[in-house]
Amino acid sequence: MANPFDEDFNPFDHPFEMPPYMPYIPPSNLEDLTREAPLSQLLLNLKKMLVFDINEDLEGTTDVQEDEVRVDAPRSGMEFASVKELTAYYKHYAKQQGFGVRIQRTRRDDDGRPVYVTVGCARGGKYQPKNSDMSKPRPTTRTNCKARVNATLSKTDKWVFTTVENIHNHVTVSPKKTRLLRSHKVLDEYSQRVLDLNDRAGIRINKNFFSLVVDAGGFKNLQFQEKDCRNYIDKARHLRLGKGSGDALNQYFKRMRDKNDGFVSVMDVDDEGRLRNVFWADAHSRAANEYFGDVVTFDTTYLTNRYGMPFVPFVGVNHHGQSILLGAGLLSSEDTTTFVWLFQMWLDCMNGRAPCSIITDQDWAMKSAIAIVFPNTRHRFCLWHILRKLPEKLGSHAGLTPCSMRG
Repeated sequence: MANPFDEDFNPFDHPFEMPPYMPYIPPSNLEDLTREAPLSQLLLNLKKMLVFDINEDLEGTTDVQEDEVRVDAPRSGMEFASVKELTAYYKHYAKQQGFGVRIQRTRRDDDGRPVYVTVGCARGGKYQPKNSDMSKPRPTTRTNCKARVNATLSKTDKWVFTTVENIHNHVTVSPKKTRLLRSHKVLDEYSQRVLDLNDRAGIRINKNFFSLVVDAGGFKNLQFQEKDCRNYIDKARHLRLGKGSGDALNQYFKRMRDKNDGFVSVMDVDDEGRLRNVFWADAHSRAANEYFGDVVTFDTTYLTNRYGMPFVPFVGVNHHGQSILLGAGLLSSEDTTTFVWLFQMWLDCMNGRAPCSIITDQDWAMKSAIAIVFPNTRHRFCLWHILRKLPEKLGSHAGLTPCSMRG
């Protein structure tokens, strides 16, 4: 046979020769069979050759799927037509980079219109513990990340990026996992409809959610989790009154209007006709507001009915120091949009006469709604809520006295 390492060797001058065929002869006894490699061992070796880590690119990478449209990184001077468009752009950018977002700050003018906004990483800010026991801190994802964008409203009514910071102080996740972050979860209308119909049919929530998984073709194609479905069902049940309850409430308000010309009631329903929020006020409340509506207290912690809708009264004080009802409502949720609706209904009912001062508990959604509907009203926190939180906030300073503090 020719030596392939010779200088004059040409592989085309020597045809390739197949080795002789050697037929497989099975062993003749059981002892020889035991010496054969077992099938399980062969499969294990094959698995080691073919297996790969499907999670190896899920941490610290910023690759996106080919069918997704990428957006450029934010930079100073970029303009947007509205806050909604600005937020949608930054969410898209955050999703492809692997981090969550939240609106960190909003500044409004005297008319309640937003003029400055800060949108940043969801891990921005510092953890502020709410419990007094510092030996048992709660877990947090806050790392005081500085990645954010600041935007201001220009004279041409365009939102412009003024400062941009794109560096994170933590490891970002894969875009394949960002759909599970809170800011990127989306429960679409079709899924809401399926969840509602199945819940009305008495299907349990775990099977209800699994039906959406099968319909979507797997968990990876859903932009929400089972917990989000549970939260939606709980809220939908709050909106869903018993059989005939909505009609009964409407008939009651009709009878009250027949007896009292000054009675006002408003019922807010969703797109499917389910009752969301209710407001009413009689003639006595509307007349009392003309004389004693300078200072109003608003509290959502009074009681909750069997449908899970908190009762929210508007209360004033007359010249005898007695509490008087200036209107009331039932709410399905306690977010800014709901409070804006209720405050606007109350303001319209009172002929646009806003209070000089309003006293509430420390609720940020309520604070934002007051700034929108009552921009010229002084907002103060309730003293009872402040005193109740003193032991929680200042419990570690209980032994201090004014003299020791001066020292």
